[in-house]
Amino acid sequence: MFFRKDYAKPGPGIRPDEPEKTGWNRFTEILTLECGSLLKLNLLFLLTSLPVVTIPVALYAMHLVVRRMVCDEVVDCVHHYKQALVMHWRTAYVAFFVVAVPLALSACGMITYLRFAAQNPMFFLPFVFCSTVFLVTALSSAHFYAILSTGKTVRESVRAAVVFGIARPVQSLPAALGIYGLSLIALLAFPISVLYWLLIGFSAPCLLANFFVRTDVKQYFSA
Repeated sequence: MFFRKDYAKPGPGIRPDEPEKTGWNRFTEILTLECGSLLKLNLLFLLTSLPVVTIPVALYAMHLVVRRMVCDEVVDCVHHYKQALVMHWRTAYVAFFVVAVPLALSACGMITYLRFAAQNPMFFLPFVFCSTVFLVTALSSAHFYAILSTGKTVRESVRAAVVFGIARPVQSLPAALGIYGLSLIALLAFPISVLYWLLIGFSAPCLLANFFVRTDVKQYFSA
């Protein structure tokens, strides 16, 4: 009971009939309750990503731990992170390449075809195609990792994430901005942002992304 940080349950200073917080009030509550866990999680991610080849596993493990936070489940940061590393490493690599490969290839295609389109307008069509792939992948990635964390297969998660990424822009766009937008700003601000990267540069964007898609995943995919 003591380690379950749940404001939805009656307790000292909380009325039994107090409604569960929603929106930014709920996000602030999670951030307050899990501040220490986010700092610890960010450190764990950095340490386990040092070999570089372990980044996919570290990323998925971080998503699984953060998912527990937004679902108001018990979070033992080290235990659950280690458990995810050991049990889900195969899924983690597949998930990483499902997102990273389309993003990287479409980004390269956008840059290449845009340059060629300046000389030949026909190249504008493949540029539009690459832009669409990039946008859909970016919008779907948060839903993808969140849905995958519920136990769905990679194939099921991809199909559902693409649908939600396109059909639910109110959730998918802020989630994508939370992941890629914050990271891009911090990258452009380097080296001023070094402290940010070391403290919450990875765990905070992950929390934002999972927070924005939490209602979709809870409504359609929770057991």
